[in-house]
Amino acid sequence: MTSKHCILLGAPLQEGTGRLGCDMGPSAFRAAGLAGALQELGHSVEDRGNLAPAPRRQLHHANSAIKNLPEVAAWTEALSDAAYRLGAEGMPIVIGGDHAMAAGTLAGFSRRAAEMGRPFFVLWLDAHPDFHTLDSTQSGNLHGCPVAYATGQPGFEGYFPPLAAPVRPDHICMMGIRSVDPAERTALAAAGVTVHDMRAIDEHGVGPLLQAFLRRVAEANGVLHVSLDVDFLDPGIAPGVGTTVPGGATFREAHLIMEMLHDSGLVASVDLVELNPFLDERGRTALLMVDLVASLMGKRVMDRPTRAGTA
Repeated sequence: MTSKHCILLGAPLQEGTGRLGCDMGPSAFRAAGLAGALQELGHSVEDRGNLAPAPRRQLHHANSAIKNLPEVAAWTEALSDAAYRLGAEGMPIVIGGDHAMAAGTLAGFSRRAAEMGRPFFVLWLDAHPDFHTLDSTQSGNLHGCPVAYATGQPGFEGYFPPLAAPVRPDHICMMGIRSVDPAERTALAAAGVTVHDMRAIDEHGVGPLLQAFLRRVAEANGVLHVSLDVDFLDPGIAPGVGTTVPGGATFREAHLIMEMLHDSGLVASVDLVELNPFLDERGRTALLMVDLVASLMGKRVMDRPTRAGTA
């Protein structure tokens, strides 16, 4: 297994969601042993601490439902710059924080890939596509907008930072989707994003669906970013999230995806988002997410002791 230099960066934002608690996510990931799990696998780990947002600007939008626009725009600016820098220094693992942070990470990592002359691809593991624009969102919660922004959908100009390298929608594969608003459904179809909802996973299995996407990335010599939302997982195994949607990925499906990603050797950066420790049960969700990252970074099922410690 090739050793990597993993750079941890906390993004304690909660302004993109409708409830408090996600700002504690980075601390929970650290307390759950993320750095140690990576080091046990032979990777070097550098924890850069927590990022701070850029200075806020006064921003007003005609959509009165929108919440915390100045704060989310400031986080997007800071995260875009940080992701761009870190993409040249190792394998960034950005620990959040709500999924609004992906507006910045996608923008920054895509810019880095463009400067390398390589196509940028995204595996979006989430119950939601997060493809609302500032005009279409009805909840006003901006964690529902990052993919629309990063792909250059209209309406973000003057609010979020200009995009140096918009992500191509046909380079995005979404898996685990099971909660889509009508406006998002129409926009996703028009943009050409690959969407594998839970029915597709039930019918075909995660393996063939993911393998087809990874083949595309490999054939293009692409750079792959993985954005993993806690609510991709079934709430029965991952309760620590404010946006629970029944019928999510199982423990086995999630680990298979992570092991396939490791085997591909294609992953260059990772987001871990929407962990809300206030809603968790004795760290259960944080520990599972750390275990999944370990699978992504090379831990095999055959390495796992039973919970009781005996066969």
